[in-house]
Amino acid sequence: MNILLINKKNIKANRTIVSGRQFDHLKKVLRVSTGDRIRVGVIDGLIGIGEVEKFEMDYIMLSISANSPPPKAIPATIILSLPRPKFLKRILQNLAALGIKDIHIIHSQRVEKSYWNTPQLHLSQMNENFILGLEQAGDTVVPNVTLHKRFKPFVEDVLPSLMNGQDAFLAQPRSERSCPVCINKSSLLIIGPEGGFIPYEINIFENIGFQAVSIGDRIMRVEVAIPMLISRLYPGQ
Repeated sequence: MNILLINKKNIKANRTIVSGRQFDHLKKVLRVSTGDRIRVGVIDGLIGIGEVEKFEMDYIMLSISANSPPPKAIPATIILSLPRPKFLKRILQNLAALGIKDIHIIHSQRVEKSYWNTPQLHLSQMNENFILGLEQAGDTVVPNVTLHKRFKPFVEDVLPSLMNGQDAFLAQPRSERSCPVCINKSSLLIIGPEGGFIPYEINIFENIGFQAVSIGDRIMRVEVAIPMLISRLYPGQ
């Protein structure tokens, strides 16, 4: 945890009570004591400093002063074919840590329909994973995520409006075109499931303007491919 994130509704007169998982981290890992100052952020708000005013058995009281903006977001919209539930938790944390703010999770042919029943897709669970990623990165702004359980309505009714003249890339192993570097503009990036998209899906994406791009001959897991692609498109951000 590199920043303690606080819900604005839990701040009263510039003070807040920290308990549960965050309290355990402050106590056992950071080993704070009364008078210590730690980096804090208001969820979807500013970053600042929290000073420990009271340390009790099961909670800490902090005084809060926050007046600095969070890090800049990565200007990319990620369109992610729903991965296996056991990997989804880590992927969502990574996306938040990378600075991605707009995520669309879609169905595709090689996605098991049962994956859509995972508790990991409940909004509260996704937000919990986003918070963990933001705490790692020192960010405060929670990503927005939209679920699309049907492929065809998404590509016909939603995707064209998302494109809106932006650069649009389809991550495709061994594509003839390498992923561009440092594009300095907003973009859409589609990332497929294990086993990749089927030819029919690839053709649809390419026909509406997506460019298939590769990061090399090696086929990476989604959780590895995402940071590699983002680091090429937006190095140093």
